Amino acid sequence: MENQNQRNNEETEIDLVELFWVLWRKLPLMIAVGLFTALLAFGGSKFLMTPTYQSVTKIYVLNKQDNSNTNVTYSDLQAGTQLVKDYSELIKSRFVLEAVIEQLGLPLSYEKLSRKVTVSTPADTRVISIAVTNSNPVMAMKIANAIRETASTHICNVMDIEAVNIVETANVPTHKASPSVGKNTMLGGMLGILMVAAIVILSHLMNDTIQTEEDVEKYLGISTLAMIPLNEAESRKKTFSIWRSNPSAPSALMRLSGSCSGGRMMKPAFCTSVMTGRAASSARRAALRPAASPSNEK
Repeated sequence: MENQNQRNNEETEIDLVELFWVLWRKLPLMIAVGLFTALLAFGGSKFLMTPTYQSVTKIYVLNKQDNSNTNVTYSDLQAGTQLVKDYSELIKSRFVLEAVIEQLGLPLSYEKLSRKVTVSTPADTRVISIAVTNSNPVMAMKIANAIRETASTHICNVMDIEAVNIVETANVPTHKASPSVGKNTMLGGMLGILMVAAIVILSHLMNDTIQTEEDVEKYLGISTLAMIPLNEAESRKKTFSIWRSNPSAPSALMRLSGSCSGGRMMKPAFCTSVMTGRAASSARRAALRPAASPSNEK
């Protein structure tokens, strides 16, 4: 049982090595396609996609109990962190965003503006970060500041807190937030290489033709008596034949015929027999022995 498992493992390892060499032989094609798809991704990111900019403003919510208690415990910090989630929902509420749309006269609906706004909080803090993404950097700054001012008033009225302090005002972004040309180019190249590799692997696994002597013994379990290579330099169609030159040769060595057309290399033909040992050796010698001419027979 152990020997059988060992043979199965060896066969799997050989298959993986064979698959590696199949991919290695297609490496120039994979590189060429990868470069082509990377060039397409670069052109699309650079010239077709609209760049966007992100402006960020930050606030800090001050509760009434924070003024009365000079010592802030860890439980107070945890409670404040839980309230930050409530503040985030209030910032992106319909009341706040629709007020900003009306204030700035934006040609956007509540749903579209909500997708442009991101509210986050750094770990273990009560600082709220409001980020707005827009194709116009100046408009991104104006929207972020308007959301901060409207949301501060709305939070104070709803949560009954002391005040909302400004940590950082929004500024005009100078660098694009997206698209990332370098990242998209790299992903495009990798996608092209993976596509070619997948096609090569799939075609190799689905190819069940016999191509080498090892394939004959591996998949059919019979020995190879002779191999007939075809001449790829032939410019016109020819036929070849192998006749049984000895009556003692097995019936499997009957007439084989094939053809090759000009300039195209065809796969070799194999002569096989299920005979083993001395009979197979005799058949192999009979297949390779040249046929006797009529003059010799006389």
